[in-house]
Amino acid sequence: MTVHLEVADGVGTLRLDRPPMNALDVATQDRLKELAEEVTRREDVRAVVIHGGEKVFAAGADIKEMQVMDHAAMILRARALQDSFTAVARIPKPVVAAVTGYALGGGCELALCADFRIAGDNARLGQPEILLGLIPGAGGTQRLSRLIGPSKAKDLIFTGRQVKADEALTLGLVDRVVPAAEVYEQAHAWAARLAKGPAIALRAAKEAIDTGLETDIETGLAVERNWFAGLFATEDRERGMRSFVEEGPGKAKFL
Repeated sequence: MTVHLEVADGVGTLRLDRPPMNALDVATQDRLKELAEEVTRREDVRAVVIHGGEKVFAAGADIKEMQVMDHAAMILRARALQDSFTAVARIPKPVVAAVTGYALGGGCELALCADFRIAGDNARLGQPEILLGLIPGAGGTQRLSRLIGPSKAKDLIFTGRQVKADEALTLGLVDRVVPAAEVYEQAHAWAARLAKGPAIALRAAKEAIDTGLETDIETGLAVERNWFAGLFATEDRERGMRSFVEEGPGKAKFL
């Protein structure tokens, strides 16, 4: 298998394992979708880390595999490609990408599917598809522009240039830069902290934010309003408010 799932302390780690560069071939894309759907279902997984290993996150799609595809073949494959990444983006739990080394093309697009990105100081990110006469096809034109704004996204996509970790942080492409050796540890700690939180409320917050970014504000407010009211039917809400009243803020323990 080119992607493995490891579960510990409520955190599921999706670990890419296709040496030497974790190129995202068709089999890896399909495996990502399969495991994204699995962690979505599993109650013992409350947060997710995506990691490529100590040296590289994912250098992009498998160019040799794509080179032999013609127009008809890619028409059939393009939707499946997007669906595999969308399955990751729609995991209804907190997801953090632990990015070391190269995260290019499909690798960058995979990191964009996470809610939070922790990068090593050796990270290099970019969307170099234009250098192949292509554009990003796994969500890059959409997720990157929503994350960092259209002008900055066009700069990266039009030029195909790579950015180092410090520039990625300035652009808002990553959220934290740490020594490369600490990337997974810090990503797991971020996920483990949220794994102890109220699962339904976290799901509600993620859905409300993501839906609001994809639609008009009135629809987004309706989603927020419905989730907000609905959470009053949960045990976590009762537990959180009772703890606040009796013990003070931030001391509630959720199941």
